[in-house]
Amino acid sequence: MSREHKKFERLFLFSEVAKQLSFTEAAATLGISRGYLSEQIRQLEKEFGRPLLIRSTRSVKLTPQGELILTSMGQVKQSLLTLDRQIRHDNDNIAGRIRITAPSQFTQRYLLNICRDFKQKYPEIEFTLDSSYTTHDLTKNDFDLAIRATKTPPQNMVAKKLFSYQHVCCASPTYIQQYGLPNSIADLNQHQCLTAAEESVWHIGHEPTKVSSQLSVNDNHMLKELALAGEGVILVPEYLVDRELTSGQLRPLLQREQTLSSTTYLVHPQLIHQSARLACFIAYTLDWIQHNLPPSQRK
Repeated sequence: MSREHKKFERLFLFSEVAKQLSFTEAAATLGISRGYLSEQIRQLEKEFGRPLLIRSTRSVKLTPQGELILTSMGQVKQSLLTLDRQIRHDNDNIAGRIRITAPSQFTQRYLLNICRDFKQKYPEIEFTLDSSYTTHDLTKNDFDLAIRATKTPPQNMVAKKLFSYQHVCCASPTYIQQYGLPNSIADLNQHQCLTAAEESVWHIGHEPTKVSSQLSVNDNHMLKELALAGEGVILVPEYLVDRELTSGQLRPLLQREQTLSSTTYLVHPQLIHQSARLACFIAYTLDWIQHNLPPSQRK
């Protein structure tokens, strides 16, 4: 390997150490040994003729020169990611892989069906889905597009509105028969509320309400299943439970109280030359959503 190639490798290795501020965690992320990583950083410092890290037995800190390299390498990585996107999308065929990150509830309610229907129409398309509640930075992660529920979509991205929605407080008829109906927000303290954390804030009514739960789980689909089983009261996006509300499996509660509203966007980086597959999928998703939403949620 040439000297320039080796230095470029060491700069990338250093940027990971600088980001993690830990040789052990950086080595684990990179999939290399801690010893090899330490040696490469020492060689880089030798080449620059000055220290880039301040090491102690318990911590790692950056020198001013180390801070400069971390910032510069971040810009390099972003440029490489942009270049990769431009090359990957420089074609007119509706074929290849589309990488999407989306909330778990949207993925299960809509996105899996959208991808299935799109692939039936364009069999050469492949998908990679990141289904989680992690908000990935598309300038630093290799996703083609993201689904975001927010009131303020990122200014450095193209954001297309899919739909707006309210949250709904609901429970099953079985639960209501056993525990009765809450007649006010204050009554929620006397009910079995199912939340994402042990102590959550529910935006219902004019003031946020603190709610404690004997059973908490950080997944709205699991909360819905628990509610359907008669285990308690939930507050979730309406589109997650609209079918169950229509069928009577769940009943809305405290309907006169205002709940949190939000908007779901399809977000993607601005590309000079967008691939046919990505442009086609975006247009297809916008159309699919409008034809499959309940009338109350359509634009």
